Amino acid sequence: MISVIIIFPSIFPSPLDCPYLVTGRPPSSVSVPAPEIGGDGSSFKDYGLGDADPEVHNIISKEKQRQFRSLELIASENFTSRAVMEAVGSCLTNKYSEGLPGKRYYGGNEHIDELETLCQQRALQAFHLDEQKWGVNVQPLSGSPANFEVYTAILKPHDRIMGLDLPHGGHLSHGFMTPKRRVSGTSIYFESMPYRLDESTGLVDYDMLEKTAILFRPKLIIAGASAYPRDFDYPCMRKIADSVGGFLMMDMAHISGLVAASVVADPFEYCDIVTTTTHKSLRGPRGGMIFYKKDPVLGVDLETAINNAVFPGLQGGPHNHTIGGLAVCLKYAQSPEFKAYQNNVVSNCRALASRLVELGYKLVSGGSDNHLVLVDLRPLGVDGARVEKILDMASITLNKNSVPGDKSALVPGGIRIGSPAMATRGFTKKEFVATADFIHEGVQITIEATKLAPKAKLQEFLKFVASPDFPLRDRISDLQRRVETLTTQFPLPGL
Repeated sequence: MISVIIIFPSIFPSPLDCPYLVTGRPPSSVSVPAPEIGGDGSSFKDYGLGDADPEVHNIISKEKQRQFRSLELIASENFTSRAVMEAVGSCLTNKYSEGLPGKRYYGGNEHIDELETLCQQRALQAFHLDEQKWGVNVQPLSGSPANFEVYTAILKPHDRIMGLDLPHGGHLSHGFMTPKRRVSGTSIYFESMPYRLDESTGLVDYDMLEKTAILFRPKLIIAGASAYPRDFDYPCMRKIADSVGGFLMMDMAHISGLVAASVVADPFEYCDIVTTTTHKSLRGPRGGMIFYKKDPVLGVDLETAINNAVFPGLQGGPHNHTIGGLAVCLKYAQSPEFKAYQNNVVSNCRALASRLVELGYKLVSGGSDNHLVLVDLRPLGVDGARVEKILDMASITLNKNSVPGDKSALVPGGIRIGSPAMATRGFTKKEFVATADFIHEGVQITIEATKLAPKAKLQEFLKFVASPDFPLRDRISDLQRRVETLTTQFPLPGL
């Protein structure tokens, strides 16, 4: 029998990079004898995962089935490609390479240097940046580390920052704190003052931001959010930052894919620094990037300061397997198919939003410009935590989320719904209208369940609906069956 092995050249440029060609072994999913490796007294068998650790293999298999069967609507999640997974699961994970290309603290990095340089070039190309004006560090381990590396680079301890308040759609790493606790590490080491939404419109209150900034005089103003369905007004924020002599940074983690495809406003035109994760709308591995202006800003050489903050400031050796996967996804981000995909993400989200409005739901800001909608459930007398649980039981995965005016982060008044993951699987506007109907059905079941346990605290409610005697179990099972009938018609990348 002749075996045919297809190699993706962008991932495996030579036979030495492909373990199948080196060892003559087919993929680990095929049952073959495990070769012995090592000399006398130290030999071991190089088993595949299914043989080496059946317990972990089984858990991964169950998670794969959950992802395949579920309606994945968490706005910060996506399905990456098989090519990215191959790079992340490659021999790149074996190599230590502290430092930057050409300036490593270990030997044997000639190919790693080539890879990271390629990744940097593709990052600048994907976001349409002039390499004479912008640079990028692709080593951050994720978005929050990337943000803290920026703070370390340009701020001194106790310098002042302003970011969108977490209950109004901001991110923890932008400085969240409560009257009793400095929740984020950012708020521990720096003095943070949030800006907020105008609760009557659901839009950032730029007038109040300007007034507060003039009084607080922050060294850094942060744009970006984890649950804000609209574009930011970058020219306005640039004006405010300049008026107080501060830096302007954009954390585009959620919308980086939309930015690359030019379907939302471009933060690079106005910001000094732009950070991002790489695994959300960008569809890459779980990592981060920091883009910075090459010319000094407010007397700071951003390139040197940020690179030093990443290493040796806050990280050791970069995760080269992640950088490999990131290079792969950044190549795809420059394709016509990627732009078409991001247009689908936005149009699908708007179809979802329109249908929810038709069904009588109140959306924060009234709609969406990007990949997510934020639904205020409080007018229905139900909260996001209970709705999240009921929908989860029906194979609909989304998350509870604070909405403006909330008092509790544990029992918030809303849910956040995102379109990137199911758009990746091939959903169109038609399927997202059906998705809105499924969510509505789950909300109605939650309202009925709440009436059956009117005084139950959240934990008591969760136990009640999970019990075998829960009277609405058959309705949830019927909803789950119809959801999975829809989702299993669409392939899951990487399988």
